Amino acid sequence: MLWKVQQKPWGLRMGGSGGRTFGRRSPDELRELVRKAEAEISDNKFDGELARTLGELLAGFNARDVPLVRERLDTLKAALGEEIEGSFDQFFGGSVAKHTYVDGFSDIDSLVLINDTELEGGKPRVVLQKMARILRSKLSPDVEISHGRMALTIKYNDGMVVQVLPALEMSGNQLRVPSFIKPGWAKIDPVAFQKALTKRNEQCAGKLVPTIKLAKAIVRQFPPAQTLSGYHIESLAIAAFRGYTSEKTTRAMLPVFFERSRELILSPIRDRSGQSVHVDAYLGPANSEQRQIASHILGRIARRMRNATASASIDQWRALFGIDE
Repeated sequence: MLWKVQQKPWGLRMGGSGGRTFGRRSPDELRELVRKAEAEISDNKFDGELARTLGELLAGFNARDVPLVRERLDTLKAALGEEIEGSFDQFFGGSVAKHTYVDGFSDIDSLVLINDTELEGGKPRVVLQKMARILRSKLSPDVEISHGRMALTIKYNDGMVVQVLPALEMSGNQLRVPSFIKPGWAKIDPVAFQKALTKRNEQCAGKLVPTIKLAKAIVRQFPPAQTLSGYHIESLAIAAFRGYTSEKTTRAMLPVFFERSRELILSPIRDRSGQSVHVDAYLGPANSEQRQIASHILGRIARRMRNATASASIDQWRALFGIDE
């Protein structure tokens, strides 16, 4: 009698009846499966290390800076208040209020609200000169005080830079501050911008603000001629993450910020504060040479991030923040 023998496929079964059957696999195919599994484990391990590294950087920003900034702003307020007539108040309208402050990056950290009839009629340059004279007479000689068209810049011997912008109060939430486009005063509504940033941060599960802080820390490594203002970075972030639905972590969002900003920076961004038509007027018109240069730099940073992740190199990521070890 001849018996008919039926040969059944062999295979490896994992996890009992609920496992996965590989079926017929050649040795090369099995090695490829193992390689992919090991790569996935390695990727997950690197993702965890990168998340911890970025978290440590953020912890440093959050722990050491803001309390000292507030203390120094209070000192500035007291010094100016002794000699400027009328009511004097301090409004945290800059990066301190928005929690995007990064030490060593020159943001406008405070708006100084002045109600002084003598100063109200003066030009911004006159107001800034008077404020600078007062602070030079009140603060330590090792504190460097200077001013440009818009703000006072106070540099301390530990490297911290604080900027103070004089503001004259108007009705509602509107203020008048020195214009960065032309001589004279310009109207602003800082509350409107802060609301826009808060809304986008909520849409990104609270990860937009820490992403901005990390982006600022990278941008401050740029050459002075190519750096971007803190306000501009915040405005780019609001635009870059409009409709964002991907992974909401700083590790995932930071490369996205630089990739999308590379395109966004080529065109002027409308200023939500109302101070001017565009927040980035200092870069000139659309597709200007300055914008092309900025776009190239932002794109290069995005590529460096992708390359660092592809090679699983924490050192390359840390180098983006100016950390060599």
